[in-house]
Amino acid sequence: MLRGMAVAAAIVCAYGAGVVSGSGADRHAAVAGGGSVLDEAATKIGRSAAEPVGRGELDRAAIEGMLRGLGDRWAHYYPAREYDDVEGRLTGRYSGVGLWLGSTGGGDGGDGTGARTVVASVQPGTAAARAGVRAGDVIAAVGNARVDGWDVSRVAEALRGRPGESVELTVERDRRTQRFHLVRTPVPGGDVTVTDLPDHARRIRVGAFSRGTGREVRDAVTGRSPSGRPTGGVLLDLRGNPGGLLDEAVETASAFLAGGPVVTYEPRGRPAQRRTVTAPGDAGTPLVVLVDAGTASAAEIVAGSLRDRDRAVIVGSRTYGKGSVQEPIGLADGSVIELTVGRYRTPGGRNLDGVGIEPDVAVSADRPPDVAERRARTVLHGLRATMPGKD
Repeated sequence: MLRGMAVAAAIVCAYGAGVVSGSGADRHAAVAGGGSVLDEAATKIGRSAAEPVGRGELDRAAIEGMLRGLGDRWAHYYPAREYDDVEGRLTGRYSGVGLWLGSTGGGDGGDGTGARTVVASVQPGTAAARAGVRAGDVIAAVGNARVDGWDVSRVAEALRGRPGESVELTVERDRRTQRFHLVRTPVPGGDVTVTDLPDHARRIRVGAFSRGTGREVRDAVTGRSPSGRPTGGVLLDLRGNPGGLLDEAVETASAFLAGGPVVTYEPRGRPAQRRTVTAPGDAGTPLVVLVDAGTASAAEIVAGSLRDRDRAVIVGSRTYGKGSVQEPIGLADGSVIELTVGRYRTPGGRNLDGVGIEPDVAVSADRPPDVAERRARTVLHGLRATMPGKD
């Protein structure tokens, strides 16, 4: 998920004019009454359908039908309550169970479902940590829904919700099935976690690009953190990161660049916007970026910009390949339509949509998450060894 600026100020009508077949009398009656043909259809369906149906249900069905007609796979309709949760995630105020998710390679389960969602890490102090969920567990079901064929973003969305609400999580571990009853709580610490590694290196884990993420990453890189500046190198972990806010992605990439381009945003019907480094960052500390099939959208902007600028070595498996930008458009009842409004390109002019980023150092997606991290740390050590004055 990658979003542009704030919610559009304009309020749009849920129903637009269209070409509708029917009698001229009915059409004229609808116009004379001040409503649209869709209003008329909803009224008559409500009166005549064999099963009772409310106007709210018909409104939602109509909006979702219009979105399907766009052929935009990322278009989505959120009732007001659902969008409150979406906004909470973007501002870093959300409730969940404390899991960061990644993706395995295709077909390892032999069931033809392709890639599967795996627990990349468990955030300490959360519901999942207390229940005993472990890194490497394969997600089999959330609630009563099997997640075969779901992408990482959809699984993550299903696990999030309002504080105090419970969710059943089913995982596969060592060829056995385990079930956990988890109660969602406010997730502590935001979406950025910093861990010190040997040799004065640091792992910066970014779970999503919510409000303030870029500043937190910059603070961790420039030394405004308890343990000081990571002179031994930085391991930027973007595995399972579904994206988020464009501004935060630009700020995160800027933390590692002295200047120049980060991404080009091409909005529909408007000139392309070239986003550049917001303020000079640390362009010298060795940098490795960890990615996988769950690395998408805004996370791909960061990885792609650092790759194209020859700033980082990318380690892991091919990323998701989502090169589009969505913006929310508010409706009068508080619900929101989210539409694709443009595309982005990396500094080298590449469109990642449907392609993704092929790592410099590939680690099979079938391997456990810690294998890729060990490889990344080895690469980081090698980069440090090549620096002037290092052994």
